[in-house]
Amino acid sequence: MKNIIKKAIAAGLLFAITGSFAACGKAAPTQVNTNVGSDTQTEAQADAQANVVLKVGANITPHAEILEVAKPILAEQGITLEIVRLEDSVTPNTGVIEGSLDANYFQHVPYLEQFNKENGSDLVSVGAVHYEPFGIYAGRVKDLKDLQDGAVIAVPNNVTNEARALLLLAQEGIIKLKDDAGINATVEDIVENPLNIQFKELAPEQLVAALPDVDVAVINGNYAIEGGLHVSQALAVEANDGLAAQTYGNIIATSPDKANDPAVKALIEVLQGPEVAKFIEDTYDGAVVPLFG
Repeated sequence: MKNIIKKAIAAGLLFAITGSFAACGKAAPTQVNTNVGSDTQTEAQADAQANVVLKVGANITPHAEILEVAKPILAEQGITLEIVRLEDSVTPNTGVIEGSLDANYFQHVPYLEQFNKENGSDLVSVGAVHYEPFGIYAGRVKDLKDLQDGAVIAVPNNVTNEARALLLLAQEGIIKLKDDAGINATVEDIVENPLNIQFKELAPEQLVAALPDVDVAVINGNYAIEGGLHVSQALAVEANDGLAAQTYGNIIATSPDKANDPAVKALIEVLQGPEVAKFIEDTYDGAVVPLFG
């Protein structure tokens, strides 16, 4: 009888021990599988955050070219910069408003403010990158001293850039503006026009093509470059330390909800960095001037 009891106890202990190992064997794979799934999900989330696509609308020259320099630098940070090349001065802003673009790079603050005013929009500047000196370029007349009575001068037809053109003409003594005209100057602010200059207002991108038909033209730096002109050929150029340089820096603009977006901030940091500054200085022969670097 004692032997039977001993055998029963031994069998019970063996069953308990075997069951204990079996339970541990089942628990271990479940725990490992859970951890693997969690790690995979975390890595996928990290990849999604790292591979950000940033769509920026830009005029072709020099803005898109400058963005190309920033592109590989941003790629190292996990940001894919998609450059959307646009030739006009409206769709880069409407694209941001409609959401097809995250930001744009083509304008200065006075133009942005005027656009917002006229369109009821609220786009914001998140940083300036470079300055493009306006120049007066020869058409039929090769020297400003040779301008005759009734000379025709082509100027940009949008409010802010026309003001800038008038300021440059005033700088050169061709006209005189009211003392308080400033960056909002219009032809109505001209108080002296001794040569009876006739102003031909054209879209900025048409100014280079118009040169054969006017005496001179005041042209935006980027459109001068696109038209094959060099700042060294200009009859006069805005002073780099003047009101224009302080006011008309070309900016990155975006919507208010993306102003603090990490990818947009990274873009600004790169565009204001030494690599971009060196590219601008080496490439544009003074027609584009970096504001940082």
